[in-house]
Amino acid sequence: QVQLVESGGGLVQAGGSLRLSCVASGTIFSINNAYWYRQGPGKQRELVALIESDSSADYVDFVKGRFTISRDNAKNTVYLQMNSLKPEDTAVYYCHANIVDHTGRAHDYWGQGTQVTVSS
Repeated sequence: QVQLVESGGGLVQAGGSLRLSCVASGTIFSINNAYWYRQGPGKQRELVALIESDSSADYVDFVKGRFTISRDNAKNTVYLQMNSLKPEDTAVYYCHANIVDHTGRAHDYWGQGTQVTVSS
């Protein structure tokens, strides 16, 4: 059974920073692409950043230059470093990953989310 668990959310003032972590546990062979999404109050879930298996990354425009996605394959962990946070970044942040398990099959998994609240 593969699980994704996010952590690192919290309350921060505008201009502050947080680092989110997403740890994959279970019988994992490898992690392919991984993503961070977010869902703000009354909004649809939206993509924030993605990182491919070779660690190449891409971001949506509204976080470029402020957020950095990274991964540590040895720890089965994906990170999202968030700097210069704005009140509009307030949302539940979700980790999503395509993971190859011990059978060699790839499946998509979601974490339970971690709340990020940015005060003005």
